Amino acid sequence: MTKFRGCIDIHSGQVKQIVGGTLTQDDTTTTSSSTTTENFVSTQPSSHYAELYRDNDVTGCHVIKLGSNAENDRVAKLALATWPGALQVGGGINDTNAVLWLDEFGASHVIVTSWLFTKQDDGSMEFDIEKLKKICGLVGKQRLIVDLSCRTVIRDGQVAWYVAMNKWQTITNNCLSADFLREVGQYCDEFLIHAADVEGLCKGIDEKLIEKLAEWCPAGFEGKIVYAGGAKLIDDLDTVKRLSDGKIDLTYGSSLDIFGGELVKFQDLVEWNKKN
Repeated sequence: MTKFRGCIDIHSGQVKQIVGGTLTQDDTTTTSSSTTTENFVSTQPSSHYAELYRDNDVTGCHVIKLGSNAENDRVAKLALATWPGALQVGGGINDTNAVLWLDEFGASHVIVTSWLFTKQDDGSMEFDIEKLKKICGLVGKQRLIVDLSCRTVIRDGQVAWYVAMNKWQTITNNCLSADFLREVGQYCDEFLIHAADVEGLCKGIDEKLIEKLAEWCPAGFEGKIVYAGGAKLIDDLDTVKRLSDGKIDLTYGSSLDIFGGELVKFQDLVEWNKKN
């Protein structure tokens, strides 16, 4: 059944909310990229948000490191240590560090995205199922989440959603579909899907994408697909529940009061989860 899930996005060593499509550079220093539009920069440590989710029983929350800055690792580890074995972590996860984040740093799941793609001879990026099988073998299907965040592409008058990697800047060859989700779902426990074109804008969710995700949902993945992007009203949870027949979960970012937003109250989301 649809529920609210929390997020902790980390950029340049701070908890932030950004406009997804503006993150064009790797934040290898602690200075924010001038190209990145920031909606919110927290004065609170990541542990504060982990405590909020823990104390209010908001489960299945994810910690995303937006960039390779070593400070991002430190801040992510602080969140994980606050609620050991309960938070998911993503950002720069690959076959060399996935087990470490799980077994030493206390993540419940690792979220893998860009590492799963391989450059083709023409320079395009293609999902590499062999890489997925490899990391699945290392950490186990039940501890692995595949990030299939996407951007909207219109081709021949038809709307499609193509997986985007490298901070959502590189559109890959892979289009979301029932067959694609079914194949990938053999080797992971959940999907995380940001609608990158509406991420951070607080202008509404991509209702068509949510409908299609519910239609494409592989057997056993009901409640294991998390949609992010554009949520701005408490009623968006009811909308997602209706459109997906309860199969899709929803996360909120810039619209939420704990991230400086004025449209949605965290406690209202907590109460919604309890009632539903």
